[in-house]
Amino acid sequence: MQIMVPELFILVILSACLDKFAVGEFQQSLAITDILPEDVKRYDKMRPPKKQGQPTIVYFHVTVMGLDSIDENSMTYVADIFFAQTWKDHRLRLPENMTAEYRLLEVDWLKNMWRPDSFFKNAKSVTFQTMTIPNHYMWLYKDKTILYMVKLTLKLSCIMNFAIYPHDTQECKLQMESLSHTTDDMIFQWDPTTPLVVDENIELPQVALIRNETADCTQVYSTGNFTCLEVVFTLKRRLVYYIFNTYIPTCMIVIMSWVSFWIKPEAAPARVTLGVTSLLTLSTQHAKSQSSLPPVSYLKAVDAFMSVCTVFVFMALMEYCLINIVLSDTPIPKPIAYPPKPVPEQPKKEPDPLPSLPANATKQIVGEKIEKIEKIFDEMTKNKRIVHTSRRIVKPSLDADGPWIPRQESHIILAPTIAPPPPPPQAEPEPPKPKLTPQQERLKRAIYIDRTSRILFPALFASLNGIYWIVFYEYL
Repeated sequence: MQIMVPELFILVILSACLDKFAVGEFQQSLAITDILPEDVKRYDKMRPPKKQGQPTIVYFHVTVMGLDSIDENSMTYVADIFFAQTWKDHRLRLPENMTAEYRLLEVDWLKNMWRPDSFFKNAKSVTFQTMTIPNHYMWLYKDKTILYMVKLTLKLSCIMNFAIYPHDTQECKLQMESLSHTTDDMIFQWDPTTPLVVDENIELPQVALIRNETADCTQVYSTGNFTCLEVVFTLKRRLVYYIFNTYIPTCMIVIMSWVSFWIKPEAAPARVTLGVTSLLTLSTQHAKSQSSLPPVSYLKAVDAFMSVCTVFVFMALMEYCLINIVLSDTPIPKPIAYPPKPVPEQPKKEPDPLPSLPANATKQIVGEKIEKIEKIFDEMTKNKRIVHTSRRIVKPSLDADGPWIPRQESHIILAPTIAPPPPPPQAEPEPPKPKLTPQQERLKRAIYIDRTSRILFPALFASLNGIYWIVFYEYL
């Protein structure tokens, strides 16, 4: 039988197609009925595929591609992940002529099959990626294992404690829990080979990802135990940003307020302006450090530091108030001495003239006094206290008034052994220092307060800074 050339060409093509179909290059399209049991009513998609009464094991794998948008104010963060779930459903059938290791199935078939009812426990919103195609797929392996992989963007809540902010270390979690199946029906487990993969190129601006780990978070509710798995991200805050934007500027503002100690006390406008400006600048700096944090009821580490700095600036301003009080301090005024009232003059009375004595009576009185003096000298001579006595008659000058009366004058020389030694020569006393006026005394006290503050304030501030950094050294 003679075959025409066109017919022969068609036979060759059909033969090649049959060969390729035989080796699996061309496979028939599948329908959901090709993998479900022949009696569809025997397949209950609401019941997990328990074998011999044992709970169904679902293995989880998470690939973290990115962490960002960590918001302390709302206590949330954003994660981009690939989320994979693997379970075995022995009730399914394998497609005919399945030669490959796995077969890609339509994801919509999950609506007619049993699937784990996992949900993200601490998620506030979940975004499913649809560009350029829906980012999920499903595989069926030869051993009736099903793999479901999906790409998600999650906004997750993260409970944060700011007691030692900005030296804090936060733990943010990604929790996956079963919604309706207890541990009697289903158990979540991490993939024994690769449970978690985190991209090494993840870089966050204010925190560093120092550790990540997987854990079990199965919790007991009033309706039973519900299986749960979690990923824990340990985030440590980078302190360099806060050192250059909070701590150093704040310390410089405090030091700037001490410049007033070197300004003379009389310059009131300069010192008051410097103190008030430092206080207002520090208040603005404190408000800026709190802008990105939620209002919490407990004291934070940065609050303690800023409060101490505010107290130092305020005390520098109060120090000038003290100096102002000292400078304006005046002694209590003495009572005014009023001049005495004038006394009316009385007419002067002339003294009565002394009665004139006769000359004989006068001589008798003088003689009695001379006798008494001689008796005293005689007694002193007996006691050897008199060395030499000389007497001479002194005549008054011709111009003397009154009658002439003879008088004896005695000259007594004390013995050298009894006479007291001459006093030692005394040094000339130093001239008294000029006494300060009350205004100079007040200025001296004010300068002393300034000099004390120049040493006291920096020493106390340095001590408190040292204590602060020693306490938080372990968190660096």
